[in-house]
Amino acid sequence: MSRTRTMLSTTHSGTVYGIDGCAVDVETDIAAGLPAFTIVGLPDTSVKESKERVSAAIRNAGFDLPPKRITVSLAPADLRKEGSGFDLPIAVGILAAAEAVRADALDHFGIIGELALDGAVRPVKGIMALASTVAQRGRRTLLVPKQNAREAAVTGVPAVPVSHLREAVAILNGEQPAEPVSVDIGALLNEVRRYTCDFAEVRGQQFAKRALEVAAAGGHNLLMVGPPGSGKTMLASRLATILPPMEREEAIETTRIYSVAGMLADGFIGTRPFRAPHHTISDVALIGGGQIPRPGEISLAHNGVLFLDELPEFARGVLEVMRQPLESGTVSVSRAAGKVDFPARIMLVAACNPCPCGYYGHPKKDCLCTPFQIQKYAARISGPLLDRIDIHVEVPPVDIEELAANGRQESSEEIRTRVVRVRGVQSARYAGTGIFTNAQLTARLIKEHCPMTEDARTLLKHSIERLGLSARAFDRITKVARTIADMDGADTIAAAHVAEAVQYRSLDRWVK
Repeated sequence: MSRTRTMLSTTHSGTVYGIDGCAVDVETDIAAGLPAFTIVGLPDTSVKESKERVSAAIRNAGFDLPPKRITVSLAPADLRKEGSGFDLPIAVGILAAAEAVRADALDHFGIIGELALDGAVRPVKGIMALASTVAQRGRRTLLVPKQNAREAAVTGVPAVPVSHLREAVAILNGEQPAEPVSVDIGALLNEVRRYTCDFAEVRGQQFAKRALEVAAAGGHNLLMVGPPGSGKTMLASRLATILPPMEREEAIETTRIYSVAGMLADGFIGTRPFRAPHHTISDVALIGGGQIPRPGEISLAHNGVLFLDELPEFARGVLEVMRQPLESGTVSVSRAAGKVDFPARIMLVAACNPCPCGYYGHPKKDCLCTPFQIQKYAARISGPLLDRIDIHVEVPPVDIEELAANGRQESSEEIRTRVVRVRGVQSARYAGTGIFTNAQLTARLIKEHCPMTEDARTLLKHSIERLGLSARAFDRITKVARTIADMDGADTIAAAHVAEAVQYRSLDRWVK
């Protein structure tokens, strides 16, 4: 009895789960029987549909699609596969099983890419996560879409750009040299490390500028309260420009998140992110999640600034889910299939009006709100959330004389120089503790690194009692005072430092 000849091949690819890549082997079997094309291994809809794209791409690229029973298995079989990045490895696997591609070459390459019907290779999401994961299995060279090549090369993996299925086949068969893209991370960082706005454009608001500098120096969260047109959004949008420049590891980590989210336009993120979601956003869109978890706005702001304008207008449930990420710096999304952790180390900057009409306390315009309306409006911000915001600052309207003045304003670069110096002091102080800024201090480290003069201690105690602040607010004031002392170059927190820190908690009374 004769045995039917079976043709097999295995290509190496991957899928994204959270912001991490998972290696996937694409096994292809071509056997005798009625023509059929089956994909198994927990594929989602986009993967199931790839058989139509792959079939058309193979034919239109000038290759023969075997009129036999084709079975593609995505291993491991218990891991859900998603995305269109399996198109190219499936097509190559079929051609290798049909002996149109050298099977021995497949062990040296990882393959990722979506196929158009004419065989052109299109870019995919999450190439950074996939590149490092796939390449770790034997340090393979990657065949990636041309548009994703620089992004993949940032990880240090040899990434060969391909623009068509025919080109990928030629490289695998040795008919065309594999030429990886070369990327100089240092030069790339300098190329993209540019902001489009500057603090020199802000007139007046010296008190608010000081508060923003303190926040940037210590990594503190900040809330601004002021009438419409006082410059809250303008100030917030420039906070990222005075933060320390992104380090290589931070830039790669941030770029990886944007890659997974499919929001990487220039191939690399070199500036601190600034995200400003609308107040109608859902809790899932803010912190991340979904059936297949995706990073939310808080993770897209990782290593940068998340700005929530009109804070009381956000749904209460949306604001409350932020409490844990603000403390831990991570977002944990649990699903039946497992748990995903998204990084969320951010500076939160929020802004709101003092009342529904916006003019409570305005020197020139009358407020039309009743005391009950003002209290109800303020109560939309919960006390526990407010406790997690270190600095509260009132932003009054700017006089026309200040707006029209031609005096020189400090640039973002000048302020950033001072911030970098203070951050350097903190990094040296907390070396080996796993924290980098005063805002991250734990209760134990506060006792160890925040010595106070007796006058400062007395002032802090009386302030807490008079304002009726919580124990968490006590720690927040101490952390901010530590930052102000660092800005003054002082080892010990003085009464003047505590006094300035206490005035940044005045809005606790507004919420009560």
